[in-house]
Amino acid sequence: MLKKIEAYIQPWNLDELAGQLLVGGVQGMSVTEIKGFGRERGFDDKEAGAGGYKLRPKLKVEMVVEEAQVESIIAKIEEKLRTGRIGDGKIFITPVEDAVRISTEEKGQHAIA
Repeated sequence: MLKKIEAYIQPWNLDELAGQLLVGGVQGMSVTEIKGFGRERGFDDKEAGAGGYKLRPKLKVEMVVEEAQVESIIAKIEEKLRTGRIGDGKIFITPVEDAVRISTEEKGQHAIA
């Protein structure tokens, strides 16, 4: 079975994280620049106040992997990004029904290898 991992991260963490994931066996990933806020409403600990919000730049890193890889990939992301402070990011894992490589018509796990 295939799984999609989405990680919302701070932009300055991308290069180190990408290198770690490549060494960890990730075959490919996509990165999108986004803006948003979470529990902190976009403010850091020093700026937090009553009301309002502030959109912060973030990156969304997406990859589709075999189910057997999910736990090790999540562990690598957490190892590299966890500081224990607000804004470390989030990881979401969802099932993927199928994948198709357009150029070769390969399907499933063969399409992501």
